[in-house]
Amino acid sequence: MLKKVLIANRGEIACRAIATCHKLGLQAVAVYSKVDQDSLHVRLADEAYCIGSAQAQKSYLHIPSLLAVAKASGADAVYPGYGFLAENAIFAQAVANAGFIFIGPPPDAIASMGDKAVARRTMQKAGVAIVPGTEDLITDEQEAKKIAGAIGYPVLLKAVAGGGGKGMRIVNTPEALVKALRQAAAEAERSFGNSGIYLEKYLTVARHVEIQIMADNWGNVVYLGERDCSTQRRHQKLLEEAPSPIIDEKTRKAMGEAAVRAAKAAGYSGAGTVEFIVDEQKNFYFMEMNTRIQVEHPVTEAVTNTDLVEAQFLVAAGAKLPWQQEDLVLRGWAIECRINAEDIKNNFMPCPGKITRYKAPSGEGIRVDSAVYAGYTVSPFYDSMIAKLIVWAPERSQAITRMEQALTEFKIEGIKTTIELQKKLLTSEVFRKGAMHTDYLEKHLDDIL
Repeated sequence: MLKKVLIANRGEIACRAIATCHKLGLQAVAVYSKVDQDSLHVRLADEAYCIGSAQAQKSYLHIPSLLAVAKASGADAVYPGYGFLAENAIFAQAVANAGFIFIGPPPDAIASMGDKAVARRTMQKAGVAIVPGTEDLITDEQEAKKIAGAIGYPVLLKAVAGGGGKGMRIVNTPEALVKALRQAAAEAERSFGNSGIYLEKYLTVARHVEIQIMADNWGNVVYLGERDCSTQRRHQKLLEEAPSPIIDEKTRKAMGEAAVRAAKAAGYSGAGTVEFIVDEQKNFYFMEMNTRIQVEHPVTEAVTNTDLVEAQFLVAAGAKLPWQQEDLVLRGWAIECRINAEDIKNNFMPCPGKITRYKAPSGEGIRVDSAVYAGYTVSPFYDSMIAKLIVWAPERSQAITRMEQALTEFKIEGIKTTIELQKKLLTSEVFRKGAMHTDYLEKHLDDIL
């Protein structure tokens, strides 16, 4: 059994992990950078240690500091959350080598499925269609030009260790490829400590649909339905829902079983997400696997009546999965809005600053995951997401109405946020029809605003 867990993260996912520790009777150890000393996760933890300056490379991405705190605090496990080092196989191995339990997949599974090029080959062997692209990481710019020309523009550059739109670029012409490749690699290195980039064909009218899986160390793997994450800007999700309005039970089963085959092939354990692109004919193509908990996991929890973070802890402690596949029946509809500190009328520029008023909505079917409060200063050094608003209702139309009401009640002052945009998105005809695709918002933002 676990007794004390180091939370190697910040923000709302750190708060969620601390709450899970206390629910399970465990002690939680927080880490923080110098600019995060007043953060909520520091206040909620049983112990908290400063690990460096504001720059992530000198704090949240600095493996020796994290391991030193784990040792000094007497922790017996490390929880990475999402972002930062969550998909870093070197970190997972270092945690294990230091004698701690890593609450996540085995290092080899992170390396194989977290490496998007290797994951593509794994899925091909499992009989799952993949989007055309490079077999391996790009190491030669001229070879990248050759491959892009062969599969046809536009193409998408993606960070091998990425997420959240970091290290991603759409390239429409051969002339733009080399510059975009260098920019994507540099951004990936800053965000994840890994500059690896691969390339794939960019499907212009497509849906982003992902399958949540959970596996234990006893060979059991289940899928927990799908999430539709097609409402995006700059490849970053703004709003997610479960289930997807375009996926029928037959397709759900096929996608879920494909995701389970991939997890078993990788010797996977813990939470993971297999992401697919779905075209207009509802054909699905594997994109990548995220070897961590996702930001949008609460919508899955809402429609499956599960606690995925608790399951991560229990699996890491050696327990078997608390459910079998037949137990996971979808009920109702859930929507999540990511509330970001951004100026929607200024190209989504981050909007750091002091929050002077914060009043979260509450009521039946409403959940808020956040780490901010009135008086909190949003830092410019990290991701701009400050809260997640999740609603559940028996039907999709009811969930939309409930989300509209909750967004109206959500009061955040002192900084600009994405709340007004999300309210307008919910009232747009394309969203209400369930017809949103990944390019829609980029092309019609002015119309929606």
